[in-house]
Amino acid sequence: MHNVALVVLILIPLLGSIAVFSLPAGQNQAAKVTALGVSLLTVVYTGALAIAYDTSATAPRFQFQGSWNWIKSLGVHFAFGVDGIAFVLVGMSVILVPCVVLASWNSFDSAEGSEEADEKPRSVKTFFGLLLLLEFFMVGVFVVTDVFLFYVFFEAMLVPMYFIIGFFGGPRRQYAAMKFFLYSLVGGLLMLASVIGLYITSGQSTFAFTDLIGTIPDNATQKWLFLGFFIAFAIKAPLVPFHTWLPDAGSEAPAGGAAILVGVLDKVGTFGFLRYCLPLFPAASKWFAPTVLVLSVVGILYAAFVAIGQRDMKRLVSYTSIAHFGYIGIGIFAFTTQGGTGAVFYMVNHGLSTGVLFIVIGMLITRGKSRQIADYAGTAKITPRLGGAFLLAGLSAIALPGMSTFISEFLVLVGTFTRHKTIAVLATLGIVLAAIYILYLYQRTMQGPVIDKVKKFKDLNKRELCAVAPLLALIIFLGVYPKPVLDVINPAVQATLHDVGVTDPLPASVHGGVK
Repeated sequence: MHNVALVVLILIPLLGSIAVFSLPAGQNQAAKVTALGVSLLTVVYTGALAIAYDTSATAPRFQFQGSWNWIKSLGVHFAFGVDGIAFVLVGMSVILVPCVVLASWNSFDSAEGSEEADEKPRSVKTFFGLLLLLEFFMVGVFVVTDVFLFYVFFEAMLVPMYFIIGFFGGPRRQYAAMKFFLYSLVGGLLMLASVIGLYITSGQSTFAFTDLIGTIPDNATQKWLFLGFFIAFAIKAPLVPFHTWLPDAGSEAPAGGAAILVGVLDKVGTFGFLRYCLPLFPAASKWFAPTVLVLSVVGILYAAFVAIGQRDMKRLVSYTSIAHFGYIGIGIFAFTTQGGTGAVFYMVNHGLSTGVLFIVIGMLITRGKSRQIADYAGTAKITPRLGGAFLLAGLSAIALPGMSTFISEFLVLVGTFTRHKTIAVLATLGIVLAAIYILYLYQRTMQGPVIDKVKKFKDLNKRELCAVAPLLALIIFLGVYPKPVLDVINPAVQATLHDVGVTDPLPASVHGGVK
């Protein structure tokens, strides 16, 4: 198989990154234009693949497959292919990157453009080069179908994000970057041990994902291998209690970096649950499912309560993301088509929603030079466009009907309720708590008497509007008409559940409950 479609997709941002890094020092405008052009080209190319993607019932599970030998003696290949789960996450990722490029356009030109009051100008070329390099690894981790190659991309993502946080973040950026790196590195080492164990115990002499499904019949072995993958993915997601790195990394990263970190990188964890943990270790997945469900619902409630008490805007949004990942967790481990489809759609919607929320908060912080909620009031009266974008982003975060997040949250809760009623009811309480912390954030910063500092603020300009408008438009469009995305996701979720050996619960009438 030598289909190069996905190879071209990942090479576009890689070559763009090399081009940006190769620019002479001081060519800031050229670096920005190159990054924007490359990221938009990636979007266009992904759109062309979307048109060619086959959603019919007879379509193969993985499409655009290509495979080339890498380490022949070990059965390692440069193997690529996408199912519906991976493809929608690729689409979300590439759409978010040009929005981040536009939002970060002037962020590192001067101290005035920085988010923090004590910031100094940083290398513009370095930031945008790292951003494109990160896009290369993000897309790559979703499209590879060789387990060893997945591990390589999984670990390599740490490097550009580490430097984005450590070079361009807030006052505690070095601490946050190191904490992020160490947590992820430990998880990666555990996964490497399981990758090696999977290769040895499968007896297949290959790392091809599809060839490894169903090769570990021993339940005890499955459980140990499952744990290595699961802990790595739970740290990346992050799932409580592996979450403590995210509030620091999310609050100290620059707004654009935080949007990518929480919007895309964290989805690699939940993607890993679906792609690797469930199909490769079905018996272990079912055995550990009750524990994961409990951890997920605890994360929803715990993170929501902690978010209510936050005074730092970026830290608050980071905690809200931990709560949202709890919903994704229960959707995945409910083992229903509705729950799984809702979980994947939740990943997409959370990336769009949290991405735009971080971007808008970054624009506010750039104007006010503070992340503290108490340092703002009445902003919407002076900057109505900024206030409107903030409101729409906030409403998407609380899954208001009409927003795409509502569809995904509804599917997750319905799919969970059919198997685990108590878990679904407890998770529903998180919706009420979400309304409290988001509306609190909006009311304190955007409403009330206008303070003196806010009177000097400028409203969103055309570039900033172009950064947030596509994300908000997608959130509203998919809230009204989610069918195109759900049609892509459904077959892949059904194939995953088939690998696990589970089917949807029968309606109550079949059991004699309703006649």
